Amino acid sequence: MDHFLYRDGALYAEDVPVSEIAAAVGTPFYVYSTATLKRHFQLFDDALAWGDHLVCFAMKSLSNQAVIKLLGNAGAGMDVVSGGEYLRAKAAGVPGDRIVFSGVGKTADEMRLAIEGGIRQFNVESEPEMIVLDQVAQSLGAVAPITIRVNPDVDAKTHAKIATGKSENKFGIPISRAREVYAMAAKMPGLKVIGIDVHIGSQLTELAPFEAAYNKVAELTEQLRADGHEITRLDLGGGLGIPYARSNEAPPLPTDYGALIQRTVGHLGCEIEIEPGRLISGNAGLMVSKVIYVKSGEDREFLILDGAMNDLIRPAMYDAWHDIIPVNEAPAGTSPARYDIVGPVCESGDTFAKGREMPPVKADDLVAFRSAGAYGAVMSSEYNSRPLIPEVLVDGDQFAVIRPRPTYEDMIARDNVPAWLE
Repeated sequence: MDHFLYRDGALYAEDVPVSEIAAAVGTPFYVYSTATLKRHFQLFDDALAWGDHLVCFAMKSLSNQAVIKLLGNAGAGMDVVSGGEYLRAKAAGVPGDRIVFSGVGKTADEMRLAIEGGIRQFNVESEPEMIVLDQVAQSLGAVAPITIRVNPDVDAKTHAKIATGKSENKFGIPISRAREVYAMAAKMPGLKVIGIDVHIGSQLTELAPFEAAYNKVAELTEQLRADGHEITRLDLGGGLGIPYARSNEAPPLPTDYGALIQRTVGHLGCEIEIEPGRLISGNAGLMVSKVIYVKSGEDREFLILDGAMNDLIRPAMYDAWHDIIPVNEAPAGTSPARYDIVGPVCESGDTFAKGREMPPVKADDLVAFRSAGAYGAVMSSEYNSRPLIPEVLVDGDQFAVIRPRPTYEDMIARDNVPAWLE
């Protein structure tokens, strides 16, 4: 569910006409719904109400300061994967005891930053990382709380580029070696083992892979406790998908996911952490773009937009689908047109959709990409010297620009020309 609906033929973001935002900030731009972000966080929080838990928003999906502040104020923790994300969470007022540090390549400087600033736990990915973290913690006279990420070798049945729980993926340690690695960690004075971490992938649309992974985690918990480890926390990752195409079968609901967690690991008495990103932020955002031209090709029509692959890279990178709709609704009974929908970047890969049926549009019309809140703005770039596009947050009948569009002068001024070229 989202809060982007037509009223009298015009698309609204909550109570604000999308065309009004376009007139104020120009196109293209991202717009996020406060009501949708809050609702989706609350669905997860309610789904785990049966036990002690923390819902940590995966900041990699959408890391604007206003969004972090909004979710942090609602009680969310944050799952971060870099020193930059850690500092963003802290700057938004999220306390260290609600920040989880994940990621396969944490540096000693990032570890030091998090220990000194406060951290809920590090999700350790490898033995070399564990050794470095122990050294850093000891140098600071601290003890770093850790879970160890295990790779359960479970096929998440998702896109190969966002699968993280199979044996060939770079994430975690093989679950078959977990007891050995936990024994190693227990001997390190700079570390305190508090739990287990697992994450099998993103955009999962079935519960079966989660169930397979969590059953393995439950078995491992019993084994580690028998070995003398105090396992009090299970970080079960994120990955629950969203319906990008309205014709697709809907993924499982957070309530079903919460019930699965209770069924598989609820009996262990552990605090539960989950790290949803896409399901909180994905349907909470649109990317809005303007039609520059409708161009007739040899055997097709091209819809050329002012938004491009550098603004929303998911279709180019993952062959991802986004519903694309006109901001002004077509009259009932209008026959659809068929377009290849593309941007102005000088690459054939700058294609959002091929042969897409949608209501006919013309130059200067506005179109909106649904389900663009996750992995949209955070993955954008200034390729072709195109400025990063604005981000806008709507709350009821008000909206604010939460990241402005830089000017060309801003972009050029960031470069330094050495004196010998003057």
